[in-house]
Amino acid sequence: MMVKRKILKSLNQVPGDYREEEELASQAGITTNEVRDVIQSMGDDGFVIESSDRGYRILEIPNRLLPYQIQVDLETNYIGHDIQHFSEVDSTNQVAKELAEKGAPEGTIIIAEVQRRGRGRRGKRWLSPEGGVWMTILLRPDIPPAKAPLLTLVTGVAVARTLQTECGLDVGIKWPNDILIGDKKVCGILTEAEADRGKLDYVVVGIGIDLNVDLKEFPPELKDGATSLQHELQREIYGVEVVQKFLINFEELYEKFKDGQFPEILSEWRRLSKTVGRYVEVHKKGHIVYGEAVGITKDGILVLELDDGTLRKVISGECIHLPRNH
Repeated sequence: MMVKRKILKSLNQVPGDYREEEELASQAGITTNEVRDVIQSMGDDGFVIESSDRGYRILEIPNRLLPYQIQVDLETNYIGHDIQHFSEVDSTNQVAKELAEKGAPEGTIIIAEVQRRGRGRRGKRWLSPEGGVWMTILLRPDIPPAKAPLLTLVTGVAVARTLQTECGLDVGIKWPNDILIGDKKVCGILTEAEADRGKLDYVVVGIGIDLNVDLKEFPPELKDGATSLQHELQREIYGVEVVQKFLINFEELYEKFKDGQFPEILSEWRRLSKTVGRYVEVHKKGHIVYGEAVGITKDGILVLELDDGTLRKVISGECIHLPRNH
């Protein structure tokens, strides 16, 4: 994969220009015969590469999330330096847990083109067809287990920042883990932690973004509440650039989080919140709570003002925004 990354970097140096075979071989540290094998393999990945007596040049780049595409010019210190790519898995979070148990380093990413059994909160099925970003980041922060859920908020800010800057969209966050465009969900986050004897072993943060997902793929009950970047912008979105920018934003915020700067991140989350100020219903452990969301505490807990005027703190649950004229 490192050789492919070097070849791709060389071919990208001057887009549209030819690169001689010997030059590619020298830059990648391989033979010219091996260059031909790599070029053929890249063709199998979906690249259209023209070959002539002047050398090679890229004519078409596949809109896939291949590790060597993401890692070319990826400006992170460690997040995404190890990427495990799958055409199809049951769940990227599950694969991440298995790798974590085997000692995979912090910053390892699992990315799949399709998830058969993607999950949302409370075990709900998360539809993960082709065209989306389905990935999980493995983290090993030195924090108390009770602080692990705050990483959902950190990730939400990173996703929102990315979609604002890369796509120019008016993005908001629904507590605790959904990214919205208008009132429609475009991304979900699922954070799961593993602790032993009160000490955090690792955290996996799953991110699912409806990038170029065809809305016709959604079942009727989900269609009204979901959208995709492609649908909002009316064009195909190049996924590699979105993922690269997200990883940069995430690493920056994660480092701040570890340095004790969560209050700053929470301030940004509050500015992005579409939940605070809304009348909501929250489903938690078999019962439903109604009230106006009046704030979020420094620990990421939702504060509701109930119909009788009392305040209720909600640590977790599924939050549904009710119509504003409720």
